[in-house]
Amino acid sequence: MRIPLSWLREYAQVPADASAEDVMADLVKVGLEEEDVHRPSDELSGPIVVGQVLSLEKEVASNGKTINWCQVRVVPEGTEQTLTGKGIDPTGVQGIVCGAHNFVEGDKVVVTLPGAVLPGDFKISPRKTYGHTSAGMIASSRELGIGEDHDGIMVLSNYGLDPEVGTDVLALFGLDDQAAEINVTPDRGYCFSIRGVAREYALATGTSFTDPASIVTVSDASEAGHEVVLADAAPIYGVPGCTRFVTREVTGIDPTRPTPRWMASRLQLAGMRSISLVVDISNYVMLELGAPLHFYDADKLTSAITVRRANSGEKLTTLDDKERELSVEDLLITDESGAIGIAGVMGGAATEVSDSTSRVLIEAAHFDTVSIGRSRRRHKLPSEASKRFERGVDPRIMQIAAQRAVNLLVELAGGTETAKATDAGAVPADTQIQLPAGFAGALIGVDYTDEQTISALEGIGAAVQQNAEGFLVTAPSWRPDLDIKEDLVEEVARVIGYDKIPATLPVAPPGRGLTRTQSQRRRLLQGLADAGLTEVLNYPFVSQAQNATFGAAQAGTEVKAVSLANPISKEFRFLRTSLLPGLLETARRNIGRGFRDLALYEGGLVFLPGQQLGSSVLPPLGAKPSDEVLAELFNGVPNQPWHLAAVFTGHEASAAAGFAPRAWDWADALDAAHNVADILGVELEVAQGSHQAFHPGRVAALKLAGEVVGYAGELHPQLLKDQDLPARTVAMELDAAALMSAAPAVVVAQQHLSSQPLATQDVALVVDQDVVAGDVLATLREGAGELLEDIALFDVYQGQGIEEGKKSLAFGLRFRAADRTLTADEASEVRAAAVDAAAKKFGATQR
Repeated sequence: MRIPLSWLREYAQVPADASAEDVMADLVKVGLEEEDVHRPSDELSGPIVVGQVLSLEKEVASNGKTINWCQVRVVPEGTEQTLTGKGIDPTGVQGIVCGAHNFVEGDKVVVTLPGAVLPGDFKISPRKTYGHTSAGMIASSRELGIGEDHDGIMVLSNYGLDPEVGTDVLALFGLDDQAAEINVTPDRGYCFSIRGVAREYALATGTSFTDPASIVTVSDASEAGHEVVLADAAPIYGVPGCTRFVTREVTGIDPTRPTPRWMASRLQLAGMRSISLVVDISNYVMLELGAPLHFYDADKLTSAITVRRANSGEKLTTLDDKERELSVEDLLITDESGAIGIAGVMGGAATEVSDSTSRVLIEAAHFDTVSIGRSRRRHKLPSEASKRFERGVDPRIMQIAAQRAVNLLVELAGGTETAKATDAGAVPADTQIQLPAGFAGALIGVDYTDEQTISALEGIGAAVQQNAEGFLVTAPSWRPDLDIKEDLVEEVARVIGYDKIPATLPVAPPGRGLTRTQSQRRRLLQGLADAGLTEVLNYPFVSQAQNATFGAAQAGTEVKAVSLANPISKEFRFLRTSLLPGLLETARRNIGRGFRDLALYEGGLVFLPGQQLGSSVLPPLGAKPSDEVLAELFNGVPNQPWHLAAVFTGHEASAAAGFAPRAWDWADALDAAHNVADILGVELEVAQGSHQAFHPGRVAALKLAGEVVGYAGELHPQLLKDQDLPARTVAMELDAAALMSAAPAVVVAQQHLSSQPLATQDVALVVDQDVVAGDVLATLREGAGELLEDIALFDVYQGQGIEEGKKSLAFGLRFRAADRTLTADEASEVRAAAVDAAAKKFGATQR
């Protein structure tokens, strides 16, 4: 909201020398956020004055264009010339070439003299053109940056102005004014008006405030006005769509009259374009009082006005000349011809005020905030009116706003006020809130006195009565956001000052902190970061093809996924069932920018719908749903386990002189999975796996208690090619939620260090090619018994010396006894037992 300071000064005691920055600094004290400063004078400077055309001679130039060679007086006749500068005539009469033809001798115009600067850093200086030295420029509204008209120069009489020659145009048009722009939060819609901001300024500065609504006297209306029927008897959103509808009528207006310059300047500085006198009056009242109005050409209305919901298939051409398909939830303004406006959003073209309008019907209504907000979003039709109705408009100001519009139409458009008026509906009951004594101080931590509490609440416009329990507060009609006692406490703290609240650190209660799941997640994420991986965060939106590839191990398996009703992208309209699509896209994007050595990981939710997705039951507003309804709703929510995934591509380090970095391979993906398991204190089982997104034969299925909880290995070559990723890119993904559930309550990090020496032996076994190395390792561990401390596979060999269809697996075995030094014979005996177990199960022979 932009607040012109000259307008604000009419209702608040703003010092004459206060700048927009000063005003914003004061408004910040009461919780309004500063945004920007707007000064027309920042783009306009130098001598820009009112001039009078003394003579003009039409001349046809060599290019065929007719120009006017003008003599323009820029200082009052008989007055000493005080303007100085190169090109300014000391006699006060300037010779100026002008190409416009919409003025005659004697007209008063805007003259930009040498030394002036116009918007766009356009500097005015004497220049030779069409055989003359033109010392200045007669300006149009567009050249001054105050309008769009560029068909001719500004003739001041067309704006109802007859200023003295030499008058400073910046002051005449209010271009020396400035505006403070503030950000209005959704709960404080009353600040979308000069009325609301003036009240807040008075609160911030401790000065008096004049309510602009208090200086409007509503005329006695003795005649029945236009008939209005409120037909929203079965409200959709819990309350009637329209609770009050006021109309007034003005006849004999001249809509072609120009908007007064003072009004146009204020509107423009407030961020609104001057359109026509009637529209400008409507916008002016809205900005001043915060009540959006709508003007109808009364002669175009065919019958009584009816406020109702739209019928199925109904259409409306709005003021922007677009035909709109209406929803049965849209609240409409209608007459016998059908819809003539979307209530609170935009009027219809059929009843628009035009240059031929002579009789205007003024609408000032109060609409439901939810209904207006949904219509605005449904039709993607933001407007200044809907912005205010969505946040709540004062229902008690309708007659005042309509009267203010009547007064301006009479004064500026030459209309005649009639005694016809309508006031359909009723003013909603005031909200009363009981504020217990001492509650504000206890909640905020400041010992507010009763006098401070009463003063603060009365300052925002509330009525306060003390009673035995504390204070009975009647919220002001323009504050629909005040519903409960906590809202009142916030107002007390805001008005008295947030700076009065002491800065004290709360003491955390004992026995609290991170939950077990939160702690586990933090440890996992930190553990992967400590291992050298980089964490990334991706959107959970993926394509159907990505879910089909990564969401199921076997190709052709149906993958259920949650489809979004209003996706950011039509292609990526599903929620992910795997983290890998996002990680691979991040890797591809980084590789495209030259970062080729990557180790990325992400932790996040995946969405796995069950048999039921969503619910056909829509609970009513204003009442707690039953247990059955809640159960139905929760049953339709998809399962959302927390997964961890990692992708490795390129090398583990950058190349350097004398150093050849190692390329990431499947073992790194598997190691990352083991790292996750070790942090949680669980043991993963590794088995030969199969997954359509991974390379056949180079993927491990990761199991927990026999159930597959993830995969690790090299990604499928064709997938990598399709996604323009390097060959041999590896990845892993784990259902971390399952691991965390199985993790022990306490992970024992320390291990007893034996003082007995270690005995090591190696063994190489020849087995069939299709035997899984992990199975052989498990058999060796089982056969060796308790003296085996550790076993690891360190070589797989096929080739010369190994029979066709066979492979050699080399294992390193570590033996240790807890109470003695093992002899070589004892170690060999244990190794032999392990080899014998492998021979019996797999037919393994020692190489």
